[in-house]
Amino acid sequence: MKALLSVYDKSGIEDLARGLSALGWELVSSGGTSAALTAAGIDHVEVADLTGAPEMLGGRVKTLHPVIHGGILADRSKPDHLDALERLGIGLIDLVVCNLYPFSSDPSIELIDVGGPTMVRAAAKNHDHVAVVVDPADYGPVLEELRADGAISLATRRRLARQAFAHTAGYDAAIVEWLDERELADRAGGAGDDPLGVAVLLPESIHLTLERADSLRYGENPHQHGARYRVAGQHSWWDEVVQFGGKELSYLNVFDADAAWRLVHELASGPTEQAVAIIKHANPCGVAIDADLIRAYQLALECDEQSAFGGIVAIGGRVTLAMAEAIKEGPPADVIIAPAYDDDALEQLSSKRKTTRLLSAPVPDPLVRQYRFLGSSVLVQDADRFLVDPSTWEVVTKRQPTEDEWRDLRVAWKVCARTTSNAIAVVTGAQAVGIGAGQQSRVVAARIAVEKAGERARGAAAASDAFFPFPDGMLALADAGVVAVVQPGGSIKDHEVIAAADEAGIAMVMAGGERHFRH
Repeated sequence: MKALLSVYDKSGIEDLARGLSALGWELVSSGGTSAALTAAGIDHVEVADLTGAPEMLGGRVKTLHPVIHGGILADRSKPDHLDALERLGIGLIDLVVCNLYPFSSDPSIELIDVGGPTMVRAAAKNHDHVAVVVDPADYGPVLEELRADGAISLATRRRLARQAFAHTAGYDAAIVEWLDERELADRAGGAGDDPLGVAVLLPESIHLTLERADSLRYGENPHQHGARYRVAGQHSWWDEVVQFGGKELSYLNVFDADAAWRLVHELASGPTEQAVAIIKHANPCGVAIDADLIRAYQLALECDEQSAFGGIVAIGGRVTLAMAEAIKEGPPADVIIAPAYDDDALEQLSSKRKTTRLLSAPVPDPLVRQYRFLGSSVLVQDADRFLVDPSTWEVVTKRQPTEDEWRDLRVAWKVCARTTSNAIAVVTGAQAVGIGAGQQSRVVAARIAVEKAGERARGAAAASDAFFPFPDGMLALADAGVVAVVQPGGSIKDHEVIAAADEAGIAMVMAGGERHFRH
C-alpha cells in the first residue's frame, strides 16, 4: 500500500506518517513535507525519485506527472488500466494526504496552488479505490480504521471525497473573490485592498462555499432546523464568541444578537461613551448611551421594559458584579452579549438566570455584502452604511437644533436605520424613549413611537428612516412634543412638510437624501 503525503499544514503529519509506516505502508512525499519527514527520521521516497523528474520552476511543478496521476486515477476494476500501469512501470497510490496553501490568509499569485488541487480532485474522483484526506482532524480516525480493519471503508472514502471537493471548491471561490476585488478596485478608481472600497460594485458571478460552523438549537421556529455557516476560508467574529451559560443558541438568538452587537458598536463614538442596546425580533426596543454603563442599561430598559422581556441585551463594556446585579433586577433576557465579564459577575448572572445565554464577543466584522435567497434566485446588495456625514446635514426650517438636539438626532438616526421599516425613533438625552417599527404607514410608525414615549417625547428629537410623504407623520411627532426631526428628504411634498414643521415650531434636518430602509 502506498500513500502520497504533500501538505502545507503539517500539523499531525509526522504521527500519521509513523502510523502508516508501522502498518507497512510505503510513503511518498515532496517539498516541505519531505523535509519534515526527513527531519523526523521517517523513511519515505521523494516524488522526484519516483517520477525521475526533478522539481522545477521554484516548486511550481513537482507532482504534475503521469507516474503520480496514473497511480491515483487508475480504475482498478478495469484490466486495461492495470495493464497500462504495469507496462509503464507505474505503481498504484492508495491514499493521498494533501491540504492546500492558505490562500485566504495572504492572497497572492504564489499562493494559488495547482498541483495540490489536481491531486486532491484526482483522488476524490477515484474514491472507489483511493482515499483522500485534506483535514488533519481525519488523520486519527483513518489510522484507527486501518488498524482495526486493514483498509479504509467505502463509506469513509466517500465522506473524505466529499470533504475534498468542498475543500477545493472553497479554495477556488476564494481565488475568484480575490480576483473580483482586484478588478472592482480598479473599476472603482483604485480603492486598493479595502473590501469596503469596492462593495458598491458587484461582480458578474459570486461563488460562495459555506462550511457549517455551529449547529443551532432550532431555526426561527422549533420545527425548523438551524445552523450557522461561515464562508469557507474566512474568519467570522462569531468564531471567537464564547458562551458561558444558558441553553444552546437558536437561529433567532444568533440573528438578534448580531443585530444588537453591531448597533452597540455603531453607537459608541469614544471611550467616554458606553452604549447598551436591547433587541427584540431584530428591532431595538431600548437603546441608550451614557458615561456610566449601569446607567446606560437602566436608560435602555426604560424605553420599553415590557418588550425587553426575553430579548437580547448587548452591553458595550465589561460586565462587573455591580452591572450584573443591575441586570438581575431587570426582566430576564434570552441572551446577554458583552466584550468581557468579571468572574463574580458571571457567577451572579448564571445563578440568577440559568436559561440566559451569556456571550463574550470581539468587535464584529464589518458587513460587506448581504444575501437574500428567493428560491433559486438571490438578491445581493452591499451592506447599508452611513455614508453622509452628519456635519453635512442641512437644516431646512427656521428653528435650528440645539447642541443636545444634534446629539439626539444623530443617535435617533442610527437607531432608526437599524429598525425594520417603516421606522421612527424618538430620542432624548441619548436615550431612545419610543420606537415605531415595521409599519406599512409612516404616520402609524410615528404614532406608535410617541405613544411609547408618552411624556418623554416632549423636548425630544426623532428620526425617520425615509422621507415623510405627507406632513401627517411629522405632525404626529410635533403634537407629542418632539422639537427636532431628521429625515432623508426627497419627497415631492418636502415643501409642505417643511412648512408644517415651521408652523409647529420644530427644527427639521435633511440627511442628504440618504434613506435607510430595512426589511
